[in-house]
Amino acid sequence: MKKKMNVICGVGLAGMILAGCGTTTTQRAATGGLAGAAVGGAVGGSWTGALVGGAAGAALGAATTPKSHSVDRRQYWDSRAGRYYYYDKSNGRYYWENGEPRN
Repeated sequence: MKKKMNVICGVGLAGMILAGCGTTTTQRAATGGLAGAAVGGAVGGSWTGALVGGAAGAALGAATTPKSHSVDRRQYWDSRAGRYYYYDKSNGRYYWENGEPRN
């Protein structure tokens, strides 16, 4: 039981540390999976630990979102609506200055 708990804690820690590595969901899932497999194999000492760690790391990596380090909030004027809007590069969508989606 203690060995299983060590594997779970180790995988969780490695997954959280390395889940943010990468700019796309695929990259984050891959780095999380590799880190989880390495830690799971080292802590568990078997292929089962590596498989469980890899699966948990990949799931954590895919579930995370990258932090945007540069917030580009240049606003543009919509003369028809009489309002400002901006483009969000992280998701490719346009929003009004109050945060509502611009359709």
